[in-house]
Amino acid sequence: MKSLYTLVVFACFSLSLLAQSNMLSTNPVAEQVMLGNYNPADYMPTQVIDQPADIVSHILQGVSPDSLHAWLEVLNDFHTRNTGSDTSSATTGIGAARRWVYSKFQQFSSENEGRLLPSYLQFDRNICGMGQHRNVFAVLPGTDGNLDDMILIEAHLDSRCESVCDVDCQAHGMEDNGSGSALVIELARVMSRLALKRTVVFMCTIGEEQGLYGADAFAKYAKNKGIKIRAVLNNDIVGGIICGETSSPPSCPGLNHVDSTQVRLFSAGSINSPHKQLARFIKLEYLEELEDLVSVPMLLTIMSAEDRTGRGGDHIPFRQQGYPAMRFTSANEHGNANTSDPDYHDRQHTTTDILGVDTDGDQVIDSFFVDFNYLSRNAVINGVAAAMAAIGPKTPDFETTKDDQLLHVNIDDPENYGQYRVFFRSLSNEFDSIWTVNSAVASVPKPAGGGWVSVAAVDDNGIESLFSGEKIPTTVNATGEVIEEIPAKPIELFQNRPNPFDEATNIDFMVHDVPVYREAFIAISDLNGNTIKRLPVQLQPGINTVLYTHGYNVTGVYAYSIVVDGKVMDTKRMVFAN
Repeated sequence: MKSLYTLVVFACFSLSLLAQSNMLSTNPVAEQVMLGNYNPADYMPTQVIDQPADIVSHILQGVSPDSLHAWLEVLNDFHTRNTGSDTSSATTGIGAARRWVYSKFQQFSSENEGRLLPSYLQFDRNICGMGQHRNVFAVLPGTDGNLDDMILIEAHLDSRCESVCDVDCQAHGMEDNGSGSALVIELARVMSRLALKRTVVFMCTIGEEQGLYGADAFAKYAKNKGIKIRAVLNNDIVGGIICGETSSPPSCPGLNHVDSTQVRLFSAGSINSPHKQLARFIKLEYLEELEDLVSVPMLLTIMSAEDRTGRGGDHIPFRQQGYPAMRFTSANEHGNANTSDPDYHDRQHTTTDILGVDTDGDQVIDSFFVDFNYLSRNAVINGVAAAMAAIGPKTPDFETTKDDQLLHVNIDDPENYGQYRVFFRSLSNEFDSIWTVNSAVASVPKPAGGGWVSVAAVDDNGIESLFSGEKIPTTVNATGEVIEEIPAKPIELFQNRPNPFDEATNIDFMVHDVPVYREAFIAISDLNGNTIKRLPVQLQPGINTVLYTHGYNVTGVYAYSIVVDGKVMDTKRMVFAN
């Protein structure tokens, strides 16, 4: 995964790089399916698996730790998968690796009535001295021609050593990111038997370590072509369970700490973020569709930040193009990727990011750094969330009001699904309350305090849509007339979310009237008035969001203020709780 350290090193030779150009799918049929120009009947399987319970069971029973192990063994044998490495060898380098992935997609297609359509996304860009590159992807056509927005499950295939463009070193890249690539390959194998209403695409990108270039190419290709992407599930470092001596916060507590039952969901934004709403959808599908069926329950932690501090991943270019996108990452990482530090001893971004070690000298690895059962659990979570998003109803719009007793929703639903879910969220990244209602015009008990409301439609199979955007309820009186609420301040701070928090929190503020100003910032201070951090901000009309990261091992109550040209406009308190 890309880090700020990567960016600093890469800046030395990036000035001559050209933006991605000549982006094309090598399989025109795959492209037409992604555009919605196809006959779904041509891809209907003989044996139809399309009911939610059957889909969940198929994914849960089908994903195999042994298969994931096998895929990683093959990926390990390519010596390196650096983006600039050999493309002509049959056994070594990125070319051999992506041809092997393509061949697996072909195999899965032949085993499933030709329903999976492999392709490369070819594009031109000078990366590590090489001018042309290819992502490899496979398209599973949807069965409902009226639903032309697709789901993307992806991971980066490329690996690296200490130097970002060292194309000759051994860069096995098993945790980063053989684990994510194996997950994508395994889900393509398992899910290619399913009959899902929406198209699902499985993709392995290149160029992530040099600057997210493969993901950026596909995101721009999709935007330029008018391909509609409903959700992007990015998987980057999803198989390791051992904490390194270092790790990019927010991460693990210390060297050799083990966590095999938690996965982190990173996404951008705070209030009214489609990316955070996607992460919440994934967690809700796990809780309602999977948790009661699994032998080892998992904790899905919705993180405040878009990624770890100073780091980035392939979900970011999709977010930049306006597509809802998030990232799965293990709870524990073996390193913060700062290979320029002479005291760096962890595996991430080094030649030691290997599958495991031979502890008894019999030339067989018997102690693994990738936990195949943990990786399998993460694959199932991915697959079920993607499948539910692929078969679920369309997302409705709505309006919301509140009075002294009730919270009211008026849902705009042209499809007339008839059942809906109403979500309320206040101070955390999680929902405080969820109600299921049987009318598009409904009322529920008003939660205490302020917060944000969103909705989803529910189909006849009990599957909800992706969640709508969030809205603040308008206050009305007993007769339903809107009560005009005059803001007490031109700039109003909201309570930070989450609060209390551990490593990072979002500070939101509402600008009712943009003043003429020279400087504005959020000031973080202790209760003695000592400023510990200033976060510069640009005042925009409406809701503004700033992510504040304080790191670990800090506890207590602190204040935060919005300051404009030296004048404190509003102040609130927040709690550090780790």
